[in-house]
Formats: sequence, C-alpha cells, structure tokens
Amino acid sequence: MSELLLTQEGPVARLSLNRPELSNAFNDHLISDLTALLQKLDADDSVRVVILSGQGKHFCAGADLNWMRSMASYSEEDNRADAARLALLMRTLNDLSKPTIARCQGAAFGGGVGLLACCDMVVASDQSLFCLSEVRLGLTPATISPFVIDAIGARQARRYFQTAERFDSARARELGLVAEIATEDTLDSVIDGLVRNLLSGGPIAQKDAKQLIANVSHSTDQDACRDMTIDMIARQRVSPEGQDGLSAFLNKQKPGWTS
Repeated sequence: MSELLLTQEGPVARLSLNRPELSNAFNDHLISDLTALLQKLDADDSVRVVILSGQGKHFCAGADLNWMRSMASYSEEDNRADAARLALLMRTLNDLSKPTIARCQGAAFGGGVGLLACCDMVVASDQSLFCLSEVRLGLTPATISPFVIDAIGARQARRYFQTAERFDSARARELGLVAEIATEDTLDSVIDGLVRNLLSGGPIAQKDAKQLIANVSHSTDQDACRDMTIDMIARQRVSPEGQDGLSAFLNKQKPGWTS
C-alpha cells in the first residue's frame, strides 16, 4: 500500500498521508517520498493549489514509534543527517510556490503541527487536538521550530514548547496556527471555498505574494525592503499577467488564468 495518495482534479492537487493504522505518523521513508512529491508538484505548472491531508481518524501523530526507536541507537552524526531530511521536508512545504491548504482532522502532534505550520492555511475539525509533545520525551521540537514559531509567535511557543499541553481547535485559531474551524462534515466545503478564491488570483502574483511575505517579514533593512517592494510592483504592472488582470478589471471581463 502506498504511504502517500495523490489525486489531481484540474488545477487542484490533493496529497494525503496514507498510514491510517499508525495515525499517519511519519518515518524516514515517508519524509523522503513526501519531499520528492512536493518538489514534483512545485515544478508542475498545471497545479495551482496543493491540499495536504491525512487518511483515517487523524491528520498526523508526528514521528513513528518504530522510527524513533531506531533513532535512539543512531550516532549523533546519523541523527544530524536524519534531522536534515526532516528539515528539508518542512522547508520544501513552507517554501512551495503554490498556495497550500492543510485539512486537519483528529490529532496533529509533534511533527504534524510542523506540517500544519508550513502550510499557508489550515482548516481544522472542531474535534481536533494539537500538541507539541517533544519535551515529554526529553527532546525539543527543534527542526520544526522555525515554522511553528513563525505561525504562533515566540511568546506562545515559550508556553507550548515547554508544557507539552494539548490544546483544541479554538485555541489553535487564537494562536494563529489554524485559519478556519469546521465540523467533520463541512471540512471539505470550507476548503472548496478557499480553493475557489485562490483560483481567482493570478498564479504568478500568488507566487510573488508568498515571496513578498517572506522577504518583508524577515527583512532587517528598511531601505532594501522598500526597494524590493517598489521593484516588485513595477515589474508586475508591466508583466503579461499584470496587464491581463488590469485589462480584465477595467473592461469588466475575466482574466485569462480563470479559464
């Protein structure tokens, strides 16, 4: 049985973790395969939106216990290489040039929270639970920390990285980890609404928007940031996509990418 399921409906790629008997916990093989598949989707111009989900009762319970057991016998250098592969997965998902939506039902623990934090939007079930449980194993959420801290902020990370307490969807939305909460029956309809909005935007503009957010949020040079934003909007206004969008708006038509 494949540990990853991929379906594409027009411009929408649906990618699902497929280890329901293990609550979609990941191991080194799943990490490698998921990274490669995300890289393939990123390079595919026919894909406009990527939806990440998990089969079965839970989104992702974090690391597979058998994988963790094997890691305990690794050397420090082996563990460094292993952590690097997980870091590459998180960076690949976080930096994907297409809009990404996570569909979260049930539990998202440990690295599962990391996957959510790397997606642009998270739609969670009102029954979902979240936990950064690593300290209870004498570890830290080190590899996923840049993305989780970016999602919930350093102040909240001080609490949840150390207490390893579980929190519900309402709290996850307060923290900024979750964008929308839905019942199990309405998860997909809420996601469909987000997809419709995403497909109305220009694909190059959306790619630029993600890069814009990364550049502005991490910039420490105000002059360089200003120059970057000026260059970006000037370039976009004269680009084929920008010209198409502006012309369609002024003439009350639909831009070419919506077809």
